[in-house]
Amino acid sequence: MFPIRDHNPSGRTPYVTYLLMAVNIAVFLSYVGMMGNERAINSFFFDWALIPALVTDGQGYTGIFTSMFLHGGWMHLAGNMLFLYIFGDNIEDEMGHVGYLVFYLACGLLSAGAHVFSAPYSPVPMVGASGAIAGVMGGYLLLYPKAKVDILIIFIFFFKIIPIPAWIMLALWLGMQFIGGVGADPDVGGVAYWAHAGGFFVGLALTVPLWLRLGGPRFWSRTEGHPPHPDADYPMVRSRIPKVRRK
Repeated sequence: MFPIRDHNPSGRTPYVTYLLMAVNIAVFLSYVGMMGNERAINSFFFDWALIPALVTDGQGYTGIFTSMFLHGGWMHLAGNMLFLYIFGDNIEDEMGHVGYLVFYLACGLLSAGAHVFSAPYSPVPMVGASGAIAGVMGGYLLLYPKAKVDILIIFIFFFKIIPIPAWIMLALWLGMQFIGGVGADPDVGGVAYWAHAGGFFVGLALTVPLWLRLGGPRFWSRTEGHPPHPDADYPMVRSRIPKVRRK
């Protein structure tokens, strides 16, 4: 189950969201050729990824920033860019271009701090924009909890797209981070669950001033948790596969 789009159109062109996507993709393309060379890619990540053990030892501080523009593979990049594309434009619409950029970077930096705090002696490099994007999702939850999000459900040979309120999808995602984080071994590697959870709560907290400026609970009462504009309407596309009736 993963989201493919929301029904929350933005009122302005999300230039910063597009720029962040372009930078992440360009940076990945600059080193993807090293992926087949274990020594080269490990050396690259040692220099630019976030390694908690180095930070705890008073080194490797640059990785706190640079790690949020690195990815471990094509699917890692594609998944993060999809989430950023779905949720980023609306937060940028509300915060403005500059405010949103500051917000995004702050979420990325503080989520990296959460990861170091959760695994201070881990030698495993952490890469990915997930922490910053999790912050965007936290802000989205606060502002638009009932915005419709289309999710694609895949179960063996069953494929179905269904719209659900954003709070359900985001709550499930956050719950998965806590479940995964409890059983994860930071010295082995894998998903940086606590960076995700930390980024989510940082983004939610940093969005509170904007939410209060919009009216706080009155904003929710006025919009009923939906976007303050008409939902996007996606027409249903009929399948071209002919139906065969039983005789």
